[in-house]
Amino acid sequence: MTSSASGTPVLAKPGGDPAPAKASGKAKGGSLGRYIFVRFLLIFPTVFILVTLVFVLMRTIGDPITASLGGRLNAQQLQERIHAAGYDRPVIVQYFEYLGQIFTGNFGTTISDNRPISTVLLTYGGATLELAFYALIVAFIVGIPLGMLAAYLRDKWPDAVLRVFAILFYATPVFFAGLLLKLVFGVWLGVLPIAGRSSTSTELELQLLPNKTGIYLIDAFRLGDPAAIADVLQHAVLPGLALGLLTAGVFLRLVRTNVIGTLSADYVDAARSRGVSEYRLVRRHAYKPALIPIITVIGLQIALLLGGAVLTETTFEWKGLGFMLAQYLSARDFVAVQGIVALLAVIVALTNFIVDIIAALIDPRVRY
Repeated sequence: MTSSASGTPVLAKPGGDPAPAKASGKAKGGSLGRYIFVRFLLIFPTVFILVTLVFVLMRTIGDPITASLGGRLNAQQLQERIHAAGYDRPVIVQYFEYLGQIFTGNFGTTISDNRPISTVLLTYGGATLELAFYALIVAFIVGIPLGMLAAYLRDKWPDAVLRVFAILFYATPVFFAGLLLKLVFGVWLGVLPIAGRSSTSTELELQLLPNKTGIYLIDAFRLGDPAAIADVLQHAVLPGLALGLLTAGVFLRLVRTNVIGTLSADYVDAARSRGVSEYRLVRRHAYKPALIPIITVIGLQIALLLGGAVLTETTFEWKGLGFMLAQYLSARDFVAVQGIVALLAVIVALTNFIVDIIAALIDPRVRY
């Protein structure tokens, strides 16, 4: 061991040279910057693989023109449409052309109603975003408090009941949960609407609003009409519950497991030995560490929510991307399906990137 100029002992290497000091704060910042840069680069292969899979799967059924219009056009008309759309060229040529269109923001044109897919995405994307937001609110409000309660009452009968509910939330198909909610709250009790995003009168008001966002709650606030805001929120309750309870089951089990793990940590045992109550230990010491895993799985849950949105929007006639995707599937309009799925893949990849950055800022362990 040697001594530095300031008198601080410094460990020496076997050869006599002092060992390097610990990494500075700048190096740690560089580690975070490198992590963010690497995660950003991973977006491109992720989107590329997903878009390629969608393209290949769509082409396994043949060309989209034949799939959509095969029974409505004679052979000559069909061949003319195929040639005009370029689907008689080699698949590899179509693939590279499709990639070029994607990178320029051109997702193609629908076959069934001849609309640019970008217009479909802009028209109905806000509805799906709004539904996902409501579902996440439900998941946070239901899953996190119940998970903490289950951890606080672990191995008691309320804990067992909550774990059963978590399994039911996660395992119940979202369309079945939606039908049950419609039956109970819409038909039997008659307290909530069972279809649509708003009533007809509110819909007409929102359509006349200039520069619409497509997110009805925001547009209703812009109207400044309390009745319209209440109407929009009433229509959102059942779809938000049906989709949100699916994620709430995941959050409940995750929070319970992590709170119990935190409560067994040494610093919690030390606080317990000083007479700190179990309730305060859960609320003060175990709450924040238990939220870190929630943040890391939100990206995965966004993909789950977008997948569940197809069934939820169809069940409640909530006209978003999921509803339109089901309509285009019924019409065998695989160009539209391909464009919508490609956009959803981009959204999921970007969401995971943002969530990973937030998780790295909160918990430095995720970047090592």
